[in-house]
Amino acid sequence: MVSRPELVMLGEVTRPHGLKGLLRVKSYARSKDSFQEAGIVILRDSSGSLAEFKVRSVVNHKGVLLLSLEGLEGIDQAEQYRGSPVFVRKEALGRPQEDEYFWYQLLGLKVFLESGYYLGKISRIIPTGGTDVFVISQGGKEVMIPAAHEVVREIDLEQGTMTVAPPEGLLELYEV
Repeated sequence: MVSRPELVMLGEVTRPHGLKGLLRVKSYARSKDSFQEAGIVILRDSSGSLAEFKVRSVVNHKGVLLLSLEGLEGIDQAEQYRGSPVFVRKEALGRPQEDEYFWYQLLGLKVFLESGYYLGKISRIIPTGGTDVFVISQGGKEVMIPAAHEVVREIDLEQGTMTVAPPEGLLELYEV
């Protein structure tokens, strides 16, 4: 059996598509290739059990992905995975390019300004199609910072920290 820390969530099944077992997936990955390259996805069925499936194909379709998996042959089987997270094993993702990070590596990092002021932790990342946005939370407040090279000064995964220099005036919107 696979343990949760070994897994990375790449998307979420929204619902079955058609009658042949296809799944509509809201993707959190950079591209559909991440699913194909992983080769195996792990889904949680309606009873909470995890199951592994070999990826047959992944196709972009009207803003979502259509995922075809070996072993899912009809709508009744696919329906069991409605709302399921779509996981892959971390090692299946390979290594990021230089100066790139997987989202799972960044979530939970403590974020500091260059002055040393603590902003909070990265609670989520919003994909925008352009520059992603880090949502930094602390004490019930959220600050949104662009995930841009000119803003992010340093990432130290060993220390669990990120240092940022937001554009002038941005933090005034949040009363920081």
